[in-house]
Amino acid sequence: MADRKRTRSPKRQSRLLRFPEVKGKTLEAVEVDPDVTAITVLFEDKTALSFDLDPVLLVFPELGSLKTGNWRSRKRWPVMRSKPTMLRWP
Repeated sequence: MADRKRTRSPKRQSRLLRFPEVKGKTLEAVEVDPDVTAITVLFEDKTALSFDLDPVLLVFPELGSLKTGNWRSRKRWPVMRSKPTMLRWP
């Protein structure tokens, strides 16, 4: 059987975000502050990488029927999103 030549799909942009500036740094500690919803990665050279988190509420409104004993969707509305509390970075 002959080998089939595979074609690759166009590269999709990765959603993975990397931080090359911290590569090789020695980790000192990781702090999680639930009061301000932040995660801070502290390094021995007195630098820090901080992740400020802004939780968002998503609501998926849907009308359905249970007459048959199983959920049957009748109508869906657009997703509703809460407003973020943080301002966008410049």
